[in-house]
Amino acid sequence: MKAFVLRSYGSPDALELTTLDRPVPGRGDVLVRVRATSVQPYDWHLMRGEPRVSRLMGGPLGVRRPKIAILGADVAGQVEAVGEGVTEFRPGDEVYAMSKQGGFGQYALVRADELAPKPENLTFEQAAAVPLAANTALIALRDRAPVQPGQSVLVIGASGGVGTFGVQIAKAFGAQVTGVCGPRNVDLVRSIGADDVVNYAKEDFTRRGRRYDVVLDCAGSHSALACRRVMTRKGTYVVVGGKGGRWLRPMPHVVAAPLLSLFVSQTMTTADVVGCTENKRNLLALTELIEAGKVTPVIDRTYPFEEIPAAVRYQEMGHASGKVVVKI
Repeated sequence: MKAFVLRSYGSPDALELTTLDRPVPGRGDVLVRVRATSVQPYDWHLMRGEPRVSRLMGGPLGVRRPKIAILGADVAGQVEAVGEGVTEFRPGDEVYAMSKQGGFGQYALVRADELAPKPENLTFEQAAAVPLAANTALIALRDRAPVQPGQSVLVIGASGGVGTFGVQIAKAFGAQVTGVCGPRNVDLVRSIGADDVVNYAKEDFTRRGRRYDVVLDCAGSHSALACRRVMTRKGTYVVVGGKGGRWLRPMPHVVAAPLLSLFVSQTMTTADVVGCTENKRNLLALTELIEAGKVTPVIDRTYPFEEIPAAVRYQEMGHASGKVVVKI
């Protein structure tokens, strides 16, 4: 099979198109013929090994070299073969998963307990846009907040991968949603269900005088302390990311929220999708929302497999509206 392999940290040029043996599924594994994947900050953080302090924390980053050779956390495709003990899936089934690795190859091994049937009303490309980003938004708004009907929700970074799902999931939960985005995405954010849209080029959302029950911060453009000004007295702030950097960022921004929560009446927390052990359950919940027409992936661009480095380079620029998808 062909795959883009990461042998050392670096720019998208470090992704090397290589021919490898097709993986063999072990007990509990499913071999998926990947039809589409997506590119997101998770991938380029691993590609560059940044923030560098993360290399010392025992996660997916090695100290000197990557622990993950084939990036691509989102996988959508067809079951090619199953390992011993797998009875739920059979060859030919259309599936999708958040596997944390493997999507940048033609075949990927996925644990059966992380795999779910693909939503019937989505193409492979649309399905590949869902797992990590939508899972993040779901954890934030269902588990960390959780959002109740009639509540007011502010989504900062509403036009990005997580943000576009956040707007739609909050609406599906019955909330009144305000999205914050740049001028070129105002119509997009309104089209996916936002009741109100703040153009950050014209207005500072922290100084509008409005307060929200839930704030989902996908951008990190303001400090947690500044965001607290727009929260109700018992509101919840959930941070899922921030501006990246070579050494520390976005870690200080992410860590600040739970620390601040110790001293204020509001709940300030994070949504950890990488450490989540309920990916399959979450994908099944998302499938219900998708097949009910309440959530639809927003795709900015689609690249062919051979142009994965270009797709990563574009996503890394931070201007994508919705998701960047790769067709394999």
